[in-house]
Amino acid sequence: MHKEYENDFGYIKYKRNDPKSVRINHTNDVTYLTYPSLEATDSVIHGFSTRLGGVSEGIYSSMNLSFTRGDDPEAVFENYRRISAAIGFSVESIVCSDQTHTTNVRKVDRSDCQKGVAIPRDYSDVDGLITNDPEVTLATFYADCVPLYLVDPIKRAIGLSHSGWRGTVGKIGKITVERMNCEFGCQPEDIIAVIGPSICMECYEVSEDVADEFYRAYPEEKWESLLLDKGNGKYQLDLWEACRENFLEAGVLKEHITMPQICTCCNPDFLYSHRASKGKRGNLAAFLKLKDV
Repeated sequence: MHKEYENDFGYIKYKRNDPKSVRINHTNDVTYLTYPSLEATDSVIHGFSTRLGGVSEGIYSSMNLSFTRGDDPEAVFENYRRISAAIGFSVESIVCSDQTHTTNVRKVDRSDCQKGVAIPRDYSDVDGLITNDPEVTLATFYADCVPLYLVDPIKRAIGLSHSGWRGTVGKIGKITVERMNCEFGCQPEDIIAVIGPSICMECYEVSEDVADEFYRAYPEEKWESLLLDKGNGKYQLDLWEACRENFLEAGVLKEHITMPQICTCCNPDFLYSHRASKGKRGNLAAFLKLKDV
């Protein structure tokens, strides 16, 4: 079920009755989302792009942040300039993932800046990024898959991971927490986590082979909350709840986890959705950066 709330950008469909855990911002004609739980740490700059405020045209209209979907590269560069100015970081600080639905998480630093935007990446198959370098803005990309933000305000370290169904069943959220502990000494109970805009259970039908992967990966007492058997080998899958379970298993406190309020597929005019557009779309991006001390 969802509820519609009217704002300056029209009606946005929220999955819960209280949309206050996510904030819709409009800066320099660019619309993006932020999360009060991350703002409350006073340690990061962050945002999640929408379709609004860019210069791309046609199926990419308008804030497409992908160079690989056939859009004009100059338009994509301009979109990066606009979103970075709106949220408050430099284009030159961005380090991009190279997403292939793995659970690989890479530690990056200022030597990686501009990789994936202005210069080629010298790494591949990376769906998660972590850093403790305040010169770095992490960037990952979406059009239904789940963005995972992780902030440790104690150790001043951050993580940003892309979790499609393969990454979710492989528990990339848990793996990202473990890498932050290994690299930076982060304690799971100190981490503030956000599960960002992505496809909701009602919109996400999967086949029996995918459902079986989740049955194998999660204990039986969790199956009812993760999967709805529709018969004929079709299931509705709750990636949001699965990602929450992955964080809890990693030791993140339940009160430190913000769940999504907005489904990409329910809001195709506001957010890109692969399912809603049948693949004719651009990419959204999540951004996360430590504030300078």
